[in-house]
Amino acid sequence: MYDYGLSTLEQYGLTASVSMRIRGALFCRTEKGPVIIREFHGSEKKLAMEQQLLRKLTEKGCRADTYLENQEGSLVSRDKDQIPYTLQNWFDGRECDTGSEDDIRKSITALAEIHKVMNLPGEPDYVQKDLREEFLRHNQELRKIRRFVRKKGPSNSFEKKFIQSVQWFLEKGEEAAALLQETEYGSLREAALKNGCICHGEYNQHNVLILKDGVAVTNFRHWGFDIQMTDLYRFMRKLLEKYNWDTALGEEMLGIYNEERHISREEWINLKIRFLYPEKYWKLANHYYTGKKSVISGKSVEKLDTLISQREIWGAFPEKCFRRYPF
Repeated sequence: MYDYGLSTLEQYGLTASVSMRIRGALFCRTEKGPVIIREFHGSEKKLAMEQQLLRKLTEKGCRADTYLENQEGSLVSRDKDQIPYTLQNWFDGRECDTGSEDDIRKSITALAEIHKVMNLPGEPDYVQKDLREEFLRHNQELRKIRRFVRKKGPSNSFEKKFIQSVQWFLEKGEEAAALLQETEYGSLREAALKNGCICHGEYNQHNVLILKDGVAVTNFRHWGFDIQMTDLYRFMRKLLEKYNWDTALGEEMLGIYNEERHISREEWINLKIRFLYPEKYWKLANHYYTGKKSVISGKSVEKLDTLISQREIWGAFPEKCFRRYPF
């Protein structure tokens, strides 16, 4: 029977009194506390740097899911089928509840706290993508998808609604790309890379655990060197989509972060431009284009309807939310 790596506990001198599947891992309660076992995919070189980062965070008082070394001193263990696994310290807590404003506040504070600590000597292999190139590529992809749908002829509700709405969103994307080129993004990114600034890479509610006495941040597997506003933007965007782009909530999140970890003038500008880009629209269109065209899910149509219905309030959000900040 497939044991999800449970047998590798022997290589750490541990036994599990309880084990259960959780999101992407196996949770175990051991004599040394809760741990998780996760199948390992990736570079052991990057894993070693991740462990260095996690240890730095814990030394500074942040709670993070550091890896355990097995009895041979390795971070990776293999089961009898030679499948590689890692073992990480875990926490008794629950995921951030996006319906709780208190949880959101705690998550923003935790992000600012880890950002103050998250820097290491630069490693060119782990630099995240240049936003200027991303915006240009995404705009090209939107135009490509528009040409494709026009050529074949829209034949379902998703394609018809996409053709009717794409011009408005594409113009927003081109505006954001042009503004980014005009700002000091290049020097801001250069400084971040020079200083070894690190982004979590996937900071969302699933990777923030609310504990009885604080917050733990987990799953740093997608970390990379970049401007740290990337993390803040991604977390805020996903939350604000759920709250219909509530300006007051957006301002509160920005204020909480800025109080804990100062946002520079260049970072404010960069954040605002990120919110100007129709990222969710591009993602939905790209998902349609790369998937099966013969089967369009009702969920995709529903998401497109939501984006179209929210476009005016979304389009006005950057100006309203950032009106108080120094540009």
